[in-house]
Amino acid sequence: MIGAHGQELSQGWAQVPLRDVLLPTTTINPTTGKEGTFLYIDIEAVDNQRQRVSAPRRIENALAPSRARNALRAGDVIFSLVRPYLKNIAIIPTELDSAVASTAFFVCRPGQDIDSRFLLNFLRREVFIASITTYGSSPPAARDEEFERLPVLVPPSAEQSRIADVLDELFSDLDAGVAALERVREKLKLYRASVLKAAVEGALTADWRVQHPHTEPATELLNCILVERRRHWEEDQLARFKAKGQEPPNNWKAKYKEPVALDITNLPELPRGWCWATIDQVGEVRLGRQRAPQHHHGNHMRPYLRVANVYEDSLDLTDVKEMNFTPEEFATYALRFGDILLNEGQSLELVGRPAMYRDEISECCFQNTLVRFRASLAVTAQYALIVFRGYLHSGRFRKIANITTSIAHLGAERLIGIEFPLPPVAEQEDIVEAAEDQLSVIDHLESDIDAKLQSAQALRQSILRHAFTGQLVPQDPNDEPSSELLQRIASQREARARETAAAKQAKKKPVQPGKSRHGRSEKKKAKDD
Repeated sequence: MIGAHGQELSQGWAQVPLRDVLLPTTTINPTTGKEGTFLYIDIEAVDNQRQRVSAPRRIENALAPSRARNALRAGDVIFSLVRPYLKNIAIIPTELDSAVASTAFFVCRPGQDIDSRFLLNFLRREVFIASITTYGSSPPAARDEEFERLPVLVPPSAEQSRIADVLDELFSDLDAGVAALERVREKLKLYRASVLKAAVEGALTADWRVQHPHTEPATELLNCILVERRRHWEEDQLARFKAKGQEPPNNWKAKYKEPVALDITNLPELPRGWCWATIDQVGEVRLGRQRAPQHHHGNHMRPYLRVANVYEDSLDLTDVKEMNFTPEEFATYALRFGDILLNEGQSLELVGRPAMYRDEISECCFQNTLVRFRASLAVTAQYALIVFRGYLHSGRFRKIANITTSIAHLGAERLIGIEFPLPPVAEQEDIVEAAEDQLSVIDHLESDIDAKLQSAQALRQSILRHAFTGQLVPQDPNDEPSSELLQRIASQREARARETAAAKQAKKKPVQPGKSRHGRSEKKKAKDD
């Protein structure tokens, strides 16, 4: 016999719709009935890397979410039909018997002689998940009636257990290796944070300062930045008056807005030659242009970057959208080589995530989900990027973020007042070189770990493929064929159906003596007749 994916079925195996190996389940409403609490399992409670329940929540019955409806038993296999490709799948362990699951899950209650571990491993295969049809876009989800019609392979019960035992052993070793790699990756994240911290505190260039004792201090550099900034503003204003054919008024210079100053009272001491500034003092900060229906079409369509394109120190340009930017708007929102883009609206741990624009796309602009920082001539963009990456990892951006619903907003007005450690330009360049040397080693090690983790995932799928083509464990001709256990499950389902029908019948209101089922007395009924 040939299975759904073209492979020949092993001796004694059968292929049937998923529903044929399952028993009926029940739904409940925790808000009705007795008081107390219950354990609730939603998608966030499932570790989708290891396919297990990791963080159930205890909730009061009266406060039960509207989606808390699926009554669970130990041994049930839950499968989230919302974004099924995320693999939120798990077996309900004994300690979670009587828990309640979200309606996002399809509850698979294995029938007699169906091993829950075997069923879990069958459902977690890439080839099975790829066969699931989803509908909608926010979020995509599969339908119960279609999911339970998908084909599953059923070996004899004894062979199911042998397969599950071997998979448990192999995956236990594989999980241990994956966990070790993930621990190393976490340590690399800490190492990256420590390198960035050392960079912005001057620890990486302590020797450089000893070798260059007569470098011009950053205080003079900052004064030059502020003088140059005011000069550019005055030149720009004069050009505007000239373009309009106007003479500047007597007090026009008084309208200049000084950049945000900094209170250094509670800030740590900086290395010799450094000084504190604000982000506003060392560069220009601007929020991007808002998306709006009127910008979706026009004569000046241009590419723009949004938060989905900006990762730490890298841009993902696989999906770049376009908006209409008039020439005047383009002059304001155009990106230049060296501009740094920071996530304005993101999750709390990622708000402020920065990357540098390096002319990857011609005539590109940016949306208001991003903030653009354009460094002054006395600050290298590479050094500013290191400062911002350091603030991302240290949590400095999180401290100023404003949280609305589940999104944290950096805020251009809050960003400009943040402290900025300013070294001399020559030392900035040395900091960048020293930091990038160490960060490149970390990046290389992380890439190597990611490759190994991908290999582990491929190995996991290869093992599953062998398991479900009868190649993982030896077969025993004395095993009871699966056709017989399927008959027992069918009998179980029929018995449950009869029990359910009888229970529903028992709940119906009994007929009172002397009255018909329509509520009229028998005498009245006879008279009417």
